[in-house]
Amino acid sequence: MRQILFAGVIGLFLTLVGTPLLIKLLARKGYGQFIRDDGPREHHSKRGTPTMGGIAFILATLIAYFLTKIITGTETTLSGLLVLFLMAGMGLVGFLDDYIKIVKQRSLGLRAKAKMAGQLIVGIGFAVLALNWPDNRNQTPASTKLSFVTDFGWSIGPVLFVVWALFMILAMSNGVNLTDGLDGLATGASVMVFGAYTFIGVWQYQESCANATTLTNPQACFEVRDPLDLAVVASALMGACFGFLWWNTSPAKIFMGDTGSLALGGALAGLAICSRTELLLALLGGLFVMITMSVVIQVGSFKLTGKRVFRMAPLQHHFELKGWSEVLVVVRFWIIQGMCVIVGLGLFYAGWAAEK
Repeated sequence: MRQILFAGVIGLFLTLVGTPLLIKLLARKGYGQFIRDDGPREHHSKRGTPTMGGIAFILATLIAYFLTKIITGTETTLSGLLVLFLMAGMGLVGFLDDYIKIVKQRSLGLRAKAKMAGQLIVGIGFAVLALNWPDNRNQTPASTKLSFVTDFGWSIGPVLFVVWALFMILAMSNGVNLTDGLDGLATGASVMVFGAYTFIGVWQYQESCANATTLTNPQACFEVRDPLDLAVVASALMGACFGFLWWNTSPAKIFMGDTGSLALGGALAGLAICSRTELLLALLGGLFVMITMSVVIQVGSFKLTGKRVFRMAPLQHHFELKGWSEVLVVVRFWIIQGMCVIVGLGLFYAGWAAEK
C-alpha cells in the first residue's frame, strides 16, 4: 500500500512546484487562453491567462507512477500502463488542439475530422491492447462483458467492446471538456472521482479472486487484472490534480485546456474499463454527465422547437447568467459531485455486500 501513498504525494508535490514554472514559461511565450465573445462577460477578464496547463499534471502523473515503482521496487503492470497510455494519448490530441488555437491563431483549433481521428486512434489502440496479453489466470486488462460493480451478462464480443470503449472515452473526454468552463470546477470534480477509484482499487485488491483461497467468501471476489496498480495510477492522478488545483482555483493562474480535459476524461474511462466498473462511472462522474446532458438538451430543444431550455449551455454558465458568482457555482457543483461519489461508492459496496 506504500505505492499508493508515494504516488499521491509525489504527484501532489510535482504539480505544486512545477505548475508555477509552467505558468512562467507559457506566459513568456504568450500562450494565453482564447475567450468566446458570446460567453459570460465576467470571463473576458480571463483572456490571456496561460493555458495548456494539463501538461503539468500529465507529466506529474507519469513521473509519480514510474518513480513510485523505482522507490518501492515493484513492477509496472499492463493495466496501469494502458490507463497512462490513454491519458497521455488523449492529452497529446488536446495539446495539438490547444497549440493550433494559440500559436496558429485559429479559434477552433484542430479540424473536427483531425481531432476525431486522433481520439479514435488512441481509443482503438487502448481497447485492442486491453483485450490482449492475459496473465497466468487468463485475465486481460479489460473484459468483453459490460460491468457495473463487476462484470454481468454475456460477452458482447471484441468488435462491440471496441465501439463501447470508444463511446466511453469520447463521452468522458467531452464531459470533462465541457465542465472545464469555470476556475477549478473540472479539476476539483476529477480529484473526487480519482479518489473514489483509489478506494475501489484497494478494495478490489483486498477482495481479489487471485486471493480466493484466503477469502471468507470466494464467490464475492473481484475478477480484475491489476487492481492495486490501478489504485496507484488513480492516486497519482488525484495528487497531481490536487496540486494543480492550487493554481487553477479562482482566480485561476492557469487553465488545463483541451490538453488536460481530454487527458482526464481518457484516464477516467480507462480506470472504469480496467476496473470493471464501466456503468458505475456514470454515477461517480455524475457532474460530468449532468453538464454534458445540459448541452444535449439545449441543442436538441433548439433544433426541434427553436427555444432554449437554459440561458446558456453548458449548465454552469446558465447559473452564472442567473446571477450566481463563479465561486458559488463551483462550490455548489463540487457538492453535487461529492454526493455523486458518495452514492457511487455506496452502490459499489452494496453490490459487493449483496454477493457476500
